[in-house]
Amino acid sequence: MKIIKQCTLALLAGLLAVGAAAATVEVGGVKLEDSTDVRGNKLVLNGAGIRYKAVFKVYSAGLYLGKKASTPEEVLAAPGAKRLSITMLREIDSNELGKLFTRGVQDNAPKTEMSKLVPGLIKMGQIFSDQKRLMAGDVFMIDWIPGTGTVITVKGVPQGEPFKEPEFFNALMRIWLGPQPADWKLKDALLGKAA
Repeated sequence: MKIIKQCTLALLAGLLAVGAAAATVEVGGVKLEDSTDVRGNKLVLNGAGIRYKAVFKVYSAGLYLGKKASTPEEVLAAPGAKRLSITMLREIDSNELGKLFTRGVQDNAPKTEMSKLVPGLIKMGQIFSDQKRLMAGDVFMIDWIPGTGTVITVKGVPQGEPFKEPEFFNALMRIWLGPQPADWKLKDALLGKAA
């Protein structure tokens, strides 16, 4: 009886270990939790992937939503909190990264929205310019928090006042999910499509 009890306990411990291991996804050496909490909102990992520039790994990214979505339209229309978490895989000039994000917004935002986005893009460019450099392992997050707005957090520190307009968050998401994404494979990965 004692042996059966020990075997049962060992089996349960093994199952718990497997369950705990399944709670994270590794992308480019970065472990992403399969769920996260954004100000009391439980979000699930919709998809994750790596941004490549030529043959170089630039960053890993994970998209968190209240429920899974498989198209850009579903992501943009999804109610509730959302998060894009980005972990740098190499050193990069932050000012350059800010410029690339601005270009990504310009390439993907509807022309009718661009004039409304300019103040936010200037503010976002300043946030990245103030950082100077992002090193491998540095994390920044772009959160949409209903009632608050878009919060950009760099290395664990929220940057400035939230961007109030929901259009601004959607414009940022189109950098990765728009018709001319930063990286097509990353777009598919964030939408949960297998490579």
